[in-house]
Amino acid sequence: MPKGSSDDHYTLPAPGGAECIARLVDDAVTAHLGNPVVKTRFENVKDLDHLKQMASEFFSAGSGGPEAYTGKDMLTAHKGMNISEQEYLAVMDDIVGAMDKNGLDDDAKKDVIAILYSLKGEIIRV
Repeated sequence: MPKGSSDDHYTLPAPGGAECIARLVDDAVTAHLGNPVVKTRFENVKDLDHLKQMASEFFSAGSGGPEAYTGKDMLTAHKGMNISEQEYLAVMDDIVGAMDKNGLDDDAKKDVIAILYSLKGEIIRV
């Protein structure tokens, strides 16, 4: 289970597994880069490939997949970034859009949203 997440698991579509997660992460990051609310933050990420790897691991571990999350806990990862509520919601919207684009079912989307929402205190204005 990812550090800094709840103990809940969600289920990503069986076909594609890791490939599905990689597409989901790529689509979410592409959306972030096009989202005027968070675009600058993501354009300034020094190693976007590393960010994508950590996000893929987080989604894999959260869905009970084989990949372990090796990144920092959410509080440590976001400390000092002063992420606003508006930025947090913009990122959430982009992730929901990526889940829609990749055909995740409603139960999986609800689970992901619940997990991400449970982490907001470790991300917003820390």
